Amino acid sequence: MIGNIIGTWIAATLTIAIFSFLYRDNPLYRLAEHLYVGVSAGFWVIYAWAFDVKPMLIDRFVQATGVEKWILIIPAILGIIMLSRWIPKYGWISRIPISFTVGIGAGLGITASIQGFILPQIQATLLPLTTINNIIIVIGFITTLFYFYFSREHKGFLGVSSRLGIIFIMVAFGASFGYTVMARISLLIGRVYFLLHDWLHIVR
Repeated sequence: MIGNIIGTWIAATLTIAIFSFLYRDNPLYRLAEHLYVGVSAGFWVIYAWAFDVKPMLIDRFVQATGVEKWILIIPAILGIIMLSRWIPKYGWISRIPISFTVGIGAGLGITASIQGFILPQIQATLLPLTTINNIIIVIGFITTLFYFYFSREHKGFLGVSSRLGIIFIMVAFGASFGYTVMARISLLIGRVYFLLHDWLHIVR
């Protein structure tokens, strides 16, 4: 019980410290900001150790036998070499594991984008023109593609289609921005509710 009360007071104090930035920048806000960054960095270090390094490298190295055991030494060495970036004289060595990381990340990112975004979006536009919603989706998709067709001047049918496409693009951007604002407002409501309900007990 006492632990919950202390935790609530700490969370409320830090929340008010963050909100104090709405007035102006101040030491209390900077303290809360640095605490947040430090705790986040510490969390990700522990997360990487508990879910990546220990189970995927150390535990597997102990359990593995033969060639598989020695193959695991390669990523371990690359990970250690990456830490050489902290030493200015030998920082250039870290480019080797970083290049592997960037290459693998790019390959996985391209594959994930094709399978997770491009193909599903193409499939989602192959719709029967039997409902108004389907017709709007197909027209929006085609006219948006026309807008990004720059090999010809946008005149006549192409001009009308591209102007209609920019309307669909602006509607999509507006909806995306609206979702972002709604998410931020939801976070704000959650913190205000915490202050009024859990801390001050004004709202029941």
